[in-house]
Amino acid sequence: MELLIIFILILINGLFAMTEAAVIASRKARLQQQIDKGSEGAKAALDLVENPNRFLSTVQIGITLIGIFSGALGGATIAANIAGALRETPLGDYADAIGFGLVVLLTTYLSLIFGELVPKRLALSAPERIAALAARPMQALARITSPV
Repeated sequence: MELLIIFILILINGLFAMTEAAVIASRKARLQQQIDKGSEGAKAALDLVENPNRFLSTVQIGITLIGIFSGALGGATIAANIAGALRETPLGDYADAIGFGLVVLLTTYLSLIFGELVPKRLALSAPERIAALAARPMQALARITSPV
């Protein structure tokens, strides 16, 4: 169950990374074309493109919190399970360190692939469309996470 939760957190991280890359790569002229066709999402995306500070802070908060939760969950539960399995082997004296190291390696690898590289590659393939889809939820999240 913990692995599933960590993978879901990594995918959410990917949504943040994809949205960030899409907004940064979006062209104002293409967003304006979508706005002219009545796209509310494109209007919100253009607002993020023109005023990126709060949006980028929100993305950073999201990515940081997800990293903390993934690390805490992985370090607390999965590493302990791996260490428990290794205790009765010749590596038993190093079980805790090996368990922790394996969790760090696996989580880092999955985070890089599914939480950063693949989402950003997808974002760059259709930045305006992805920015238009993600902009309004991101604006709502920015309102929730912004200081008074």
